[in-house]
Amino acid sequence: MEVIPAIDLKDGRCVRLYQGDFTRESVYSDDPAAVARRWEEEGAVRLHVVDLDGAAEGRPRNAPLIEGIVKAVEMPVQVGGGIRSLQTLAEYLDMGVQRVVLGTSAVEDADLVEEACRRYGEAVVIGVDARDGYVATSGWTRGTRVLAVKLVAEMEGLGARRFIYTDIARDGTLTGPNLDGVAHILSLASVPVIASGGISSIEHLVELQGLGVEGAIVGRALYTGDVDLGRAIERVSRESG
Repeated sequence: MEVIPAIDLKDGRCVRLYQGDFTRESVYSDDPAAVARRWEEEGAVRLHVVDLDGAAEGRPRNAPLIEGIVKAVEMPVQVGGGIRSLQTLAEYLDMGVQRVVLGTSAVEDADLVEEACRRYGEAVVIGVDARDGYVATSGWTRGTRVLAVKLVAEMEGLGARRFIYTDIARDGTLTGPNLDGVAHILSLASVPVIASGGISSIEHLVELQGLGVEGAIVGRALYTGDVDLGRAIERVSRESG
């Protein structure tokens, strides 16, 4: 299982939100590229980057910063936030991003998702961001009546090859992942699933690994020091055996 550090970008800085609330942010760095290099030096093999401004506005807002992050590290980078067109998707891939995450588009533009999956295959990841079982969009600022489990089935039917499942109520809270929710998604999906939200200890990572997720995205816990990245990677590697 991959332990994947997260860098969330807002107003050009590296931040973390509490339950996706844009009014409850903690700023951790004014130099996101330096943060990326730090995680790589500590052993990360993949980085998860979210353009929070882009997610809320529906168009990229931090693309130059993201390009700087991609150039600063050797590890592959996956990016989400504000990707609502094939052109934007292609631009990110052209700058060296390995994977792009489609969240709002998965709910609002099935044709785009289907074409993206057809053209770019493994480079497309579907973000399933759920609160109480229902998907939220536009940087989690809009609720929907779309069930997360239904979205997973629909997206697989369109050719999705990977999901990131985030429990919004847990994200940034350090209260632990929604293991039951993750297990449910895993039982429905026939493609790899990456879990996100609430991870605050190495034990949480071991529990997720036991469920069979491909990766786990860790954000706030890395910045607060609740999780030491190097130790976490070592423990997960040891558990896998």
